[in-house]
Amino acid sequence: MLKEKFKNHTIILASGSPRRQQFLKDLDLDFEIRLKEVEEIYPEGLEAEEITNFLAELKANAFEGELKENDILITSDTIVWFDNKALGKPKNYDDAFQILKSLSGNTHDVITSVCIKTIENTDVFYELTAVTFNELPDEAIHYYLEHYKPYDKAGAYGIQEWIGFIGVSRIEGSYANVMGLPVDKVYSYLTNF
Repeated sequence: MLKEKFKNHTIILASGSPRRQQFLKDLDLDFEIRLKEVEEIYPEGLEAEEITNFLAELKANAFEGELKENDILITSDTIVWFDNKALGKPKNYDDAFQILKSLSGNTHDVITSVCIKTIENTDVFYELTAVTFNELPDEAIHYYLEHYKPYDKAGAYGIQEWIGFIGVSRIEGSYANVMGLPVDKVYSYLTNF
C-alpha cells in the first residue's frame, strides 16, 4: 500500500536500531538507512516526551541542508520514564542491574517520539505506553543480563525478549512503541502524507 504511494520518494530511516528497521520493512516500505553521530544531550528541565521530542528533532536537524525534494527523513528517540527520571541505555552491567531492580514491581512509561522531516516540513509526534513489571528476583535479572546483554535498549530491557515474557504483567498502550517505534502512528502519518 505505502510502497506504491511513495515510489517517487526516498524514505530515509536515520536509526541503527534493528527493531525500527524491521518495523519499516514490515510496513512494506522501501527505505534506506543513513546514520549520523549525534550527541544526545538535551536541556535541563525537559521532562518525559519533551525529552524524546527534542532528541528526535535534534537527530533530524543533523540532516539539515542535505535533504532533496522528495526525501522523507524519519528519526526517533525512546526513553523509559520512571520516578520523574529518564532512563536511557545502561552504561554497563551494574547500571543495567540497578535499572531493572528499580523497575521491578513497578509501572513505568515508555515514550517514543518520531520526527518526520522533509524540505518543507518538520513534524514531531510521540506515543506513551505504561508497562508494569512483576517483582523480579535478582537471579532473573542476572540471567537476563548475562544471556541477552540489553545495553542498546532504553531501560535496559527488550519487551520482546525473555524478560518481557516472564517479567511484564501488564501493558497499557502500543506494544510496538515499547520496542522503539509507534508503528501505528507512523503508518497513519504516512497514509495521510
